[in-house]
Order: sequence, then structure tokens, then C-alpha cells
Amino acid sequence: MKQVKKGITVAREYRPNVRESAVISRLDHEKESQRQNAMHLLREHLDDLSDRISMKLIEDRLVETTSKQELEQQILFSLQTLLTAEDFDVQFQTANLRTLVPRPHFVSLWVTAYIIEKLIDHKCIVEIYGTDEDIYRCVNKQVTRYIPM
Repeated sequence: MKQVKKGITVAREYRPNVRESAVISRLDHEKESQRQNAMHLLREHLDDLSDRISMKLIEDRLVETTSKQELEQQILFSLQTLLTAEDFDVQFQTANLRTLVPRPHFVSLWVTAYIIEKLIDHKCIVEIYGTDEDIYRCVNKQVTRYIPM
């Protein structure tokens, strides 16, 4: 904001508000807490989740594969990689998909990015159909069953 004194415009010095800082800190803490909870749930449901995702991708005809078991193993590998990934790596891998939906689930984004960027070149994959958004929705339906956000 600017103050005007006798025809002279003076820039106001910005001082962070203590309440603003507290709210930002609380939001950051809540976000990190949700992330840790999601990672805990992911560890608990790793096998079930990889099975459900691979099954739905095939049922919805978004992925054509020569081996459902190999597809499931690749999804499992992706989820295990997410468990050990640094926050920077997660942000980097999902960067081009963050605008896909308004409030994306980071686990769904990670798996979708894996399918679109890496799994497409795997030997067991014949073809991947649908848009990025179709794949995200299919993956997200399964992820939110086990890991609500």
C-alpha cells in the first residue's frame, strides 16, 4: 500500500503478519501430515492397490498388455519407488500433470506419470489408450479407495 503525504507518494514497508505466518505454518504442517498419512496407507495397501489399478486399466481398456501379472508388477514397482522418493523427485515426475485436475492426489499423479512416460515403453505393453485425464481418473478411483485425501 502507498501513503500519500503532501503530494509525495511513500511506499509502505512490508512486515509479515504474525497471524499470517501462523496460518501458513499450520497449513504446511497439515499438508505434510496428510502426505505422511498417505504414505503410511500406501505401505499397508501396496499389493492390493497395484492389483486393483492394473485390473481396472485392463477392464476399462486403457491399457492393452500381453501379461496382466507383469503390468501389476510394474505398477507395484512404481508405488514402491514412490515410497522411497524424495519430495523433489515426486514434484519433478508429476510436474507436467499437476494441472490435469483441480486438486490432484499425488499418488495418482505419480502412477499416471509412470504409466504415460515409462510403462508405455515396457515390453509387456501393447498399447495405451485414452487421454492422460482418462488414465488419471481410472487410477485415482482405485487410489482414493485405499488412500483418501
